[in-house]
Amino acid sequence: MSSVPTTLLRPSSVTDTRVDSRGLYRVALWVLLGANLLAGWGVQWDIQWHVQIGRDSFWIPPHVMTYSGVTILVLASFGVLARDTLRYLRAGRTPEGTERVLGLTGTPGFLLAACGIALTVLAAPIDDLWHRLFGIDVTLWSPPHLLGLVGVAINTLGCALIAREAYPPKSWARFAGLVIALTSFYGSLSTGLRPASRLAYLYGGLWFYSFPILGALFLPLALIAAVQLSGRRWTPIALIIVGLAVGTIGANIARVGFEIIQPVSVIEDEIAKDPTSPIAVTHAIARKNGGTPGGIPGGSLARVFSLIPVLLLVAVDPRRRPLPATLVYALGLFALWALTIGRTPAFQPMMPGPTTTVTALVITVAMAVVGASVARRLAEGLVLADRAGVEG
Repeated sequence: MSSVPTTLLRPSSVTDTRVDSRGLYRVALWVLLGANLLAGWGVQWDIQWHVQIGRDSFWIPPHVMTYSGVTILVLASFGVLARDTLRYLRAGRTPEGTERVLGLTGTPGFLLAACGIALTVLAAPIDDLWHRLFGIDVTLWSPPHLLGLVGVAINTLGCALIAREAYPPKSWARFAGLVIALTSFYGSLSTGLRPASRLAYLYGGLWFYSFPILGALFLPLALIAAVQLSGRRWTPIALIIVGLAVGTIGANIARVGFEIIQPVSVIEDEIAKDPTSPIAVTHAIARKNGGTPGGIPGGSLARVFSLIPVLLLVAVDPRRRPLPATLVYALGLFALWALTIGRTPAFQPMMPGPTTTVTALVITVAMAVVGASVARRLAEGLVLADRAGVEG
């Protein structure tokens, strides 16, 4: 009997249930991934709307687009949990591969995805209240915005787990799901770092290097996790390429949306009220650089060059040497910021001297060490959660 496979010792209904559920999990996974893309494009458009038009109501088109994606995420995440919870209540036992948390039954991936999107939903009314209290000109680093971004980031990590739960190892469908999910995760982290460019423009000095310092800490969470979860050394390159494509689509959606709706801008009045506000600074940077307010500093060229630090990371092999790979990535990110953003008309006057630059480089390296450690632990935690769900 010891040589008989474990699955043969289980009741056939349990194994059949597991197999039947995978079809639902696969459909739900792609619905979740599509909804995350929809919400991400809405956020991309929303940032430009806030900067170029102003925020005249909660029901502006970018918000409708964003929260349509969020609504789909809620329905898909909690819908699968509701189905698995009903199966638990009817059978009187936890279905294979699922866990019981706070009265809900589901796989680790769907439980994590539902937790994340619940935080994002919670952020919506808080964000509306925040704008009513403080006006339309609020930084992306406001508490409700950060809460919403954290929720989306957690949801995308849940999607990465679901891809591992729904598909067998080494399948291309599993790899594609992981890449899209972790691209969204990387995008959430990148979006959260965008206000760092305002600090660089306003204060210079060490603040000039805010983006590479924070990037060395946070961006490896997605890049190292991508390698560990996929088992492929070059997965971070796929993340950046897919991210560039997704960002280009989002920019075109915003452009076409503005052309169709032709909203009336009230932003000049807001800038006149406070020339030092985040939106005023964004306009000043865009005007000096000849770019579009709300766009990425450095424009499309900076997007393409963002692949260079990732190529360095992959060259060192983050599967076997995550710490050295992250350090090389951080150095590449630091150099890229200095050589591209630092040479633009808006930022060149704020670029610090050698002593401050060396100090910022040391801080960046320290952040990379922390980022590599946290990224490795995050990836290990996700793998363990996946294994626990399978063995459960």
